[in-house]
Amino acid sequence: MIEKSLMITNKHGLHARPAAQFVKIAGRFKSEIKVVKDGLEINGKSIMGIMMLAAEPGSEITLLITGEDESAAFEALKELIELKFYEEDK
Repeated sequence: MIEKSLMITNKHGLHARPAAQFVKIAGRFKSEIKVVKDGLEINGKSIMGIMMLAAEPGSEITLLITGEDESAAFEALKELIELKFYEEDK
């Protein structure tokens, strides 16, 4: 199991487009992916769940990933978040 916290640093937080990107990447993996923010734990493969987090810029989320490809899943999601969901150059 991987449990790591990451900061949301893109300009507008986890709004519709970044949430869709997150779910698309999460869906590529067999591992169970949970995301926690302020005590709310959601399924990381659910766009409605991701949107419910209302993660604004500066928010900290915790990824809980369990399964055979957990390391690859974490690295892919970490990269997406660290690259600010590819929004900063638009």
